[in-house]
Amino acid sequence: MNRMNNRNNSLETVSSLQMASLFLTFVTGSAIIFIPGQLAAVAANGAWISVLLSYAAGAMLLAAILYLYRWSSGEGLVLILRHTVGKWGMYALLIPLTAVLFWQLAAIVIEISSFFKSTMLKDTPSPVIQGLFFLIAALSARSGIEVMSRMFTLLLIFMFFFAMMVMVLAVPLFHPEYLLPVMPDGIKPILHGAYISYGFPYAEIVLFSLLLPYTRRKEAGKLGAYMQLALLVNGTALCLSIVCTLMVLGPLSGHLNYSLFQLARLISIQDILERVESVIGFSLIIGVYMKAAIVLFMICHLLSEWFELDNWRLLVCPVALIGLLLSATMYPNLVTYFSDGYTIWPAIDHISYVGPLLIACVISWFKRMPT
Repeated sequence: MNRMNNRNNSLETVSSLQMASLFLTFVTGSAIIFIPGQLAAVAANGAWISVLLSYAAGAMLLAAILYLYRWSSGEGLVLILRHTVGKWGMYALLIPLTAVLFWQLAAIVIEISSFFKSTMLKDTPSPVIQGLFFLIAALSARSGIEVMSRMFTLLLIFMFFFAMMVMVLAVPLFHPEYLLPVMPDGIKPILHGAYISYGFPYAEIVLFSLLLPYTRRKEAGKLGAYMQLALLVNGTALCLSIVCTLMVLGPLSGHLNYSLFQLARLISIQDILERVESVIGFSLIIGVYMKAAIVLFMICHLLSEWFELDNWRLLVCPVALIGLLLSATMYPNLVTYFSDGYTIWPAIDHISYVGPLLIACVISWFKRMPT
């Protein structure tokens, strides 16, 4: 325990605003491209309501994370679980969480390779694309959280700028009548959509408790407000992307993968501005890259705290290699991946990620933080 505390005292630190920027990168990442089409497929015109419901659940999860962060005086999830459920209880909760986290790392890269295979690099083998992404993500994660926070903030601005630019340029294509009726099939499809968007990206918010100890202690008081603001920006961006997609593509929204990318393909202004889907492709690439680097960084630090290792950077390459092997062998085809990713895995995320958080919250109400 003393080794953990000494190591935590020597951690790299970032400002609360930089931490909120990393959080916004993590929860938005690839979601702004993948979520609109998937939700439209199940919730139709009510997809934006599904996002609002899942956003509300995500805001409550974030509040629980910030509560535990204050309760533990700035500790991360590993030490919080040790203080609340004990050493062996911590092991029991971290084993499934770590296993699912490895799956998530592989799934993030599977998503980007499927995008490339279906749009840009149709003849390039998926393992080649996945290997390049893991290499870049590993180099970024190994550079540390300070470097990532500075670099990702700039890339995040570019990502949002390009996504918003496409939505604005698509205004002449809007058909507001496509938004009606809001609930053509009742409330069940909307709840189904909320279930999907809760699993991705909002249940994943719990993982960010692994990084909160890297916030400078003197700025910890501002952290909650900045992170709630970042989550609000995320929810607004997802709602806007869904509404824009529905108003342009209408009933086709749920039948096209990467619907925001497909929307960008339709933009044509006086034969001068055309083929702007490349900027959405850029937004997707940098969003997936940043999220993969953050998840890789999380796994390395989770394992280093769990096993009390002094040099977490030694784990970066082995973890990246495992992620690459999983991404190349886990699913025989994309149909199976998308079927599991949006049906089974939201429930698994809830059990593996949210479950330990809720247990820690309940126990913390009845237990004082040890000094």
